[in-house]
Amino acid sequence: MKVMGFAGWSGSGKTTLVEQVIGVLSARGLVVSLVKHAHHSFDIDHAGKDSWRHRQAGCSEVLVSSAQRWSLTRELRGAPEATLDELLAQLGPCDLVLVEGFKRAAIPKIEVHRAVVTEPLLHPDDPNIIAIATDARLGASLPQLDINDPVQVADFIVDRLRL
Repeated sequence: MKVMGFAGWSGSGKTTLVEQVIGVLSARGLVVSLVKHAHHSFDIDHAGKDSWRHRQAGCSEVLVSSAQRWSLTRELRGAPEATLDELLAQLGPCDLVLVEGFKRAAIPKIEVHRAVVTEPLLHPDDPNIIAIATDARLGASLPQLDINDPVQVADFIVDRLRL
């Protein structure tokens, strides 16, 4: 399984760039999956729905299926948060997994940086960052990609991971 991460501070444009890169790669026929880390509580279920009621009743896992998709929700109920490796093991076959967040993961990553974000760059302290997608000119020795050119970013990923 080929994996490429995107890391950057909040407001840097990670989600927008990842969404655009997924579109480019999918249009080329690649099967792309995504693992996204959320720093807050989230719920894909809705209060009052059957699956929500089953979780509230105590189910540790609820799998909902239809003709279009299926979704598995696992309640941790105090267990430790899953590691990236554990999450990757849950995915079905694909050509590429993009990972958004997981800043500290030991996977190749593209740092996403916008000049308007005043937080320091991550790459000086992270040897797993292999390029920077940015709208600024930086004095970094890493390859710099145009944050507004998802085709260039997709090409970099395809070349780097030999897809």
